[in-house]
Amino acid sequence: MFSSEMEAAVASAAASMSGGLPAALDLGGIESLDTYGAWLVERLVRQARRQGVALAVEGLAPRYQAASAQMARTNQAVGAVEKPLNPVISGVESVGHAVAGLGADFVDFANMLGAVGGAALRAVMRPSRFRFTSAVHQLDRVGLQAVPIIALITLLIGGIIAQQGFFHFRRFGAEIYAVDMTGILVLREIGVLIVAIMVAGRSGSSYTAELGSMKMREEIDALTTMGLDPVEVLILPRIVALVIALPLLAFLGAMMALLGGGLMAWAYGGMNPDAFLVRLREAISLTHFKVGMIKAPFMALAIGVVAAMEGFKVAGSAESLGLRTTASVVKSIFLVIVLDGIFAVFFASIGM
Repeated sequence: MFSSEMEAAVASAAASMSGGLPAALDLGGIESLDTYGAWLVERLVRQARRQGVALAVEGLAPRYQAASAQMARTNQAVGAVEKPLNPVISGVESVGHAVAGLGADFVDFANMLGAVGGAALRAVMRPSRFRFTSAVHQLDRVGLQAVPIIALITLLIGGIIAQQGFFHFRRFGAEIYAVDMTGILVLREIGVLIVAIMVAGRSGSSYTAELGSMKMREEIDALTTMGLDPVEVLILPRIVALVIALPLLAFLGAMMALLGGGLMAWAYGGMNPDAFLVRLREAISLTHFKVGMIKAPFMALAIGVVAAMEGFKVAGSAESLGLRTTASVVKSIFLVIVLDGIFAVFFASIGM
């Protein structure tokens, strides 16, 4: 008998029962009974009980008694009804969990930073321990292969900043100051910040996914079993590559952003390229360039440590890998922006 036919038979039997009158269900003719069939019988008994009918099951073969009893015990517990929490209490609880999670992330970040520092110190003491080939490979991946997209995005960003500057300063007859704004903003803040965010999304997520996949396949445990330090083998070359590549990409991004600003000044602002360069030379100084470049290695270190930390937290499922990769990008971008703000206050306090 097909499942649809059995469902129809159960529905017909339930409809034929009258409230208050006892009834009996004779199962003596059943030759085979699986879990689905036993559940249909139990469902009919429960439906009869809800209609006020005492339905007795008779004639079931002894070999099916255990399955029938198991179905009778299934889903009998009534779940506790949770009272809705006070919105204020619920909000405070959410804030508490967020603060506790932030504290745990800070501890994990400090632990990973310490592990990376220890591995770097051992590599300095014994250079033969450092995996130079792996570092060069990672430098090609996070540096050289990222050049096209970094150049394109920063070129567009520089052009947009210049266009907005010319558009708004034109109201006051001060279009020339759009060049000052573009140069200073690109060299001090926007250039390195945009590049760091793009590296966090491109390379940081890649690092987390790679390390997480190794964790899922127990490759990291295998390295530990062989007496190798996973931080020294897997993480240190990646972070070194990031620390080298990000300043170079930030320099490239700043130059491309200035190029985009110059093109927009010529096409939209009607400014001669020679006049743009003269004004740019007067507006910026080496200090502005140094401020942007000093930030880059610290941002790279933060991105690498967060990526490694989240990669090592991956559990044995694809869902966990996806969640940790997302968390890596979000936390890296957040940390990069926080570092940028801290450096901005610091450089302002020392007059740079």
